[in-house]
Amino acid sequence: MKKIFLSLFLIFGLCILTNAQEKYDAKLAEKVGADDYGMKKFVIAFLYRGDRVNEYTEQERADLQQGHLANIGRLAEEGKMVLAGPFFGNEDLRGLFFFDVGSIEEAEALTNTDPAIEAGVLKMELKEWYGSAALSLLLEMHEKIQKVDI
Repeated sequence: MKKIFLSLFLIFGLCILTNAQEKYDAKLAEKVGADDYGMKKFVIAFLYRGDRVNEYTEQERADLQQGHLANIGRLAEEGKMVLAGPFFGNEDLRGLFFFDVGSIEEAEALTNTDPAIEAGVLKMELKEWYGSAALSLLLEMHEKIQKVDI
């Protein structure tokens, strides 16, 4: 009985390994910078309501928001930002940026190019995050489903 169980276990394991190897795309893994687990480091910027929000008029805040969105678009085109978006509601935590960069310092320099950050309307907290390297492909897929530009 033990031999049968061991044989079935080995056959099952080989099937899983063979299936995983058939799906693996080495060129794609290299393109997105994946490690052997298909993962990589990203930096997340948690964006919070800044201390200077009330110093600006509604029109000035609207202009800063347009600059903020333009900056997101620029960083995405450069391949530095792979995901960005706001949270629903009116809490202090306003949104997230996911950066495809090598360090927190690089992400901080990029985040500091945002007009809303520069003006103090938003502030950030940065954290390194380990996740699927396939996240780098998100923008490419998003372009295929986006009907209207922001």
